[in-house]
Amino acid sequence: MKRRTAIENWPIEAHGRPLRLDHLDAREDVLLDAHVRPNRSLGSPAFIALMVAIAVISFTAGLAFLLAGAWPVLGFFGLDVLIVWLAFRLNYRDGRRLERIHITPDAIHVMRRWPTGYETLYRLPSAWTRLVVDHEDDPDVQPRLTAMGKHVLVGSVLSPRERRELAGAIGEALAKARTSPVALAQETGGAA
Repeated sequence: MKRRTAIENWPIEAHGRPLRLDHLDAREDVLLDAHVRPNRSLGSPAFIALMVAIAVISFTAGLAFLLAGAWPVLGFFGLDVLIVWLAFRLNYRDGRRLERIHITPDAIHVMRRWPTGYETLYRLPSAWTRLVVDHEDDPDVQPRLTAMGKHVLVGSVLSPRERRELAGAIGEALAKARTSPVALAQETGGAA
């Protein structure tokens, strides 16, 4: 059975570099303010120790080949160290991604900051938005916010367990948003 996955199709409210979203912190009735970042398992001191170990091993092996008369191999061992370093730098750069989910009784703001500093903002109405969790019992669980036939995926950089926890927190915040009093708009015709 082939699975159908949801494609994100909610229109972007704002985009640019960087967006001024300080007004989101000023609200008193914040139901959820989640900051989602990718997991990185290797800290800075461990990265330095790993790179030193790789450089020492590569240099020692390259020196052995140099003494055996195969001098071009030494350059390839140096190239290996450079490629490993570059791969880790790209991985750490991608780790600067941020997804912020800000829920109030009025609206849901999903802000994404890419490693380049470019930001996008999605704004959904709390009253009409529901949480859908695709493949809830599978490893590829994916929570998404949906309203009026459109979707925004959330927490895609997290592990499956963390995505389930995020979905639970969003579900609780949406339930609170629906039960909290909201100021109603005045009807046309003037004040009563």
